[in-house]
Amino acid sequence: MKNLKTNIYFKVTTIVIITLLLLIPTFMIRTLITEREWTQNDAIREVSAKWGEEQTISGPFISIPYHRYVKQFSQKDSIEKIVQLKEYLHVLPTQLTISGQINPEKRHRGIYEIVVYNSKLDISGTFNQFDLKALDIQPENILFDKVEFVVGINDLRGIEKQVNLNWDEEKVSFNPGVPSNDITGSGINASLAIDPNADKIYNFDFSLDLKGSQKLYFTPVGKVTDIDLSSEWPNPSFNGAFLPDNREVSEEGFNANWNVLHLNRNYPQIWASSRHSIDNSAFGIDLLLPVDNYQKSYRSIRYAILFIGFTFLVFFFIEVLNKIFIHPIQYILVGVSLIVFYTLLLAISEHLKFNIAFIISAVATLSLIAGYVKAILKSTKLTMLITGVLTVLYSFIFVIIQLQDYALLIGSIGVFIILGIVMYFSRKIDWYNLNLEAEE
Repeated sequence: MKNLKTNIYFKVTTIVIITLLLLIPTFMIRTLITEREWTQNDAIREVSAKWGEEQTISGPFISIPYHRYVKQFSQKDSIEKIVQLKEYLHVLPTQLTISGQINPEKRHRGIYEIVVYNSKLDISGTFNQFDLKALDIQPENILFDKVEFVVGINDLRGIEKQVNLNWDEEKVSFNPGVPSNDITGSGINASLAIDPNADKIYNFDFSLDLKGSQKLYFTPVGKVTDIDLSSEWPNPSFNGAFLPDNREVSEEGFNANWNVLHLNRNYPQIWASSRHSIDNSAFGIDLLLPVDNYQKSYRSIRYAILFIGFTFLVFFFIEVLNKIFIHPIQYILVGVSLIVFYTLLLAISEHLKFNIAFIISAVATLSLIAGYVKAILKSTKLTMLITGVLTVLYSFIFVIIQLQDYALLIGSIGVFIILGIVMYFSRKIDWYNLNLEAEE
């Protein structure tokens, strides 16, 4: 037993096995972080389902029904029939202007915060004379008396007030639903009648009070689309197919302006049926909460193997250089303490800011390990050495988490320095004549 106790190969093998076994609870904590993030997303979906989902305004556009006649062969009657189909022409506005104010609110579901908003949007624009000659559709087949003015809205529960359309000096109320799913599957419509022979420009405008959660997007359906948005929210994220031409973001809020031309997107101003999709051109605002504790926790636990491995390496060097024997159980207890740090970090960061949670968890873990090392090694110098090494490691990981864009660079440099330190302190060890047995 004594030979086994002092056998260097047995010691190294034991340390490696303990390190690998500790990766199992590390993986379990990774899974726990993912589960907590899913729980947060479930809370967001639950609140959004009652308040209003993420909103995308698709349109406005005009849908004009027409009859299309096709030949179909009937096997039952063995004859060819002419079948009448009802399809739609879709006409986009020449000019589209949207201006609005977004008023976010924070809602809570348990310990989770969710961003919802009220928005007040003024939407206006023009349609030029409808030139349908290029579509090769007979004018008598087009139902100009059953035209629909359509605004696509993802979640109609977000509409707070009745929406009325001012169309060419006429006031028309909107109805729920869309005439076809060619462009959007959800929205509101207003019935119109237009004169195909009138050489005129049609003006329109309406106001929309819309609730939603986290995101508000728009589609640039105008030949020229101009959108101005403002809010008191200080943490916007501008996403989608187009970024703002001008934006101002401060602690007091943001202002943003988009100006998009029809040349910037990949669909025309008029088409028939579902030949084109406008979804890929959507853009807008994500109202972000400045909270990413789950992402940071996940990033920090990726360095668990570095913590465990380097800490055990320091313990091993202490054994080799000071002829002190540390039992494998003591390695396991210190390793488990390092793992518990991540559960503390995850739990505390759900209630406090991540940086504060990191400091509290690190100080608690360092205090626990320092007290235990002092008890087993009975050396203040060695205790301070191990505590100092772990403090440097925690500081190193903390810096990496803050510098997300340079995490790979800083991490690589840090690992290189650690490797250099290990090589420096191990340079004089005679590995062929190594004996762990304590001197008398």
